[in-house]
Amino acid sequence: MPGSAAQTEAQYQDHMTVAGIGAVSGYGWGRETLWEGLLSGKSAANLQPGYGRDRDEHAWASLVPDGGDYSVSNSRYGRAIHESAREAIADATARGWRPGRTVGVLHAIVLGDVTNWRDFYLVDHGHRRSRDYMRLLPSTPISVLQQEFGFHGPAMNISAACSSANVALITARLWLDAGVADDVICVATDMSATPDMVEHFVRLGAAVDDAEPLDACRPFQTGSRGFSMGEASVAFVLSRSVRRPYVAMLGGGMTNDAYHVVSVDPGHDQIFDCARRALADADVTPADIRYFNAHGTGTEQCDVAERHLLTHLFGDRPHVYAVKPLAGHCQGAAAAVEVAAAALGYERGVVPAAPIVAPAHERLLDGPTEFEGGITAKLSLGMGGNNSMVVLGPV
Repeated sequence: MPGSAAQTEAQYQDHMTVAGIGAVSGYGWGRETLWEGLLSGKSAANLQPGYGRDRDEHAWASLVPDGGDYSVSNSRYGRAIHESAREAIADATARGWRPGRTVGVLHAIVLGDVTNWRDFYLVDHGHRRSRDYMRLLPSTPISVLQQEFGFHGPAMNISAACSSANVALITARLWLDAGVADDVICVATDMSATPDMVEHFVRLGAAVDDAEPLDACRPFQTGSRGFSMGEASVAFVLSRSVRRPYVAMLGGGMTNDAYHVVSVDPGHDQIFDCARRALADADVTPADIRYFNAHGTGTEQCDVAERHLLTHLFGDRPHVYAVKPLAGHCQGAAAAVEVAAAALGYERGVVPAAPIVAPAHERLLDGPTEFEGGITAKLSLGMGGNNSMVVLGPV
């Protein structure tokens, strides 16, 4: 029968869907806190003390505030992983998801628990009780999560710099397609906006810490200087079996520039190839893309690359938006924040775009905008030439 629930379910069972979302961000703990923060049009960043070369300056950064379940971990990092995953699982369960026989876990991670490692070396001089030492290992928070929920599927860390979360989503889909897992919990965590990390990104000319993010980070606008650092842990339950999914992942693609450890290949050939692979995998054409969820760091090389792609592959047709001016550049978790924003927007009918503050690309959205439906291409460009794109669509 046309329009029946069974037919709707059959329509998306061929695609991996986002069944649940959990989030911890610079706006605070919880999915709704992230959503409300994005809709406010205000950056999550605050002036933080103890930054600068001599650690005697204030810097703008979107840090995750203290919180979470201390019975899980004494580390803010460990608590953020666990709470985002718990929230995503509770959300998916409320939407009709029931775990399959084999539930895998993927963790998009780049630097790990930076603060805890720093204290291990500089405060504890490399000496801790075995139990406290084990908390440092990337496998520990994932093992604790699997124990709580009884998930016996494979567990693996994914690291592809700022592309890590996109790559984790693509890997989850490969697991489902291959029958490695029935469902996947995908978590992306980065809590590395520490003074030492920020100092080096500023010296690289990529990050800006001396100005409010909406003034400094202006992707697709004149006067942009770069990005403000952010932190986040975002989790997804990924499944083909849920009554009320947020969005379907139609396809994805990955390439590498093999050009430089930081800089984008100025020819952009591999970025174009990545996008073409993602569209082909999703069985859509460039003309089918309604929204372009940009990497949007606000750096010159990123703006040039994404404008080139928008013009020469997509014909400057899609609406364009970026989330980093609001949530900050959350490094390994960046794409997860941005996919979560898109997925929530599909359900709630709003694109949580950042406000325009300067002359801009003609297709750049100005603040929260009514969602018109259609397909979204989400691009991420990671250091080391790690390019990735996922294609999202309605269910």
